[in-house]
Amino acid sequence: MRRITSLLLLAAALAGSLGAHASEGQLKLATDADTALVMARCAGCHSVDYIQMNSTFMKRTTWEAEVKKMIKAYGAPVADEEAVRIVDYLTRHYGVE
Repeated sequence: MRRITSLLLLAAALAGSLGAHASEGQLKLATDADTALVMARCAGCHSVDYIQMNSTFMKRTTWEAEVKKMIKAYGAPVADEEAVRIVDYLTRHYGVE
């Protein structure tokens, strides 16, 4: 009986995590010339839903700080000129005034 209960709990946990990953794949970023760069440099470490979730309050200066933090604190492989393009993209499509 314990084994069946454990298996059922494990199956429920796995089913829940599969649903989260499936919906994550449906998220799309705004499309322009820098979308591929943002996907290559940002989505390699986290899903793009973080961009959309945070966009309700992010100004250019906040996006700059966030990109800088990803590079300095987390080691994101982003060159200086790419960081400028990423901030421009995020501000253009997901920034607030």
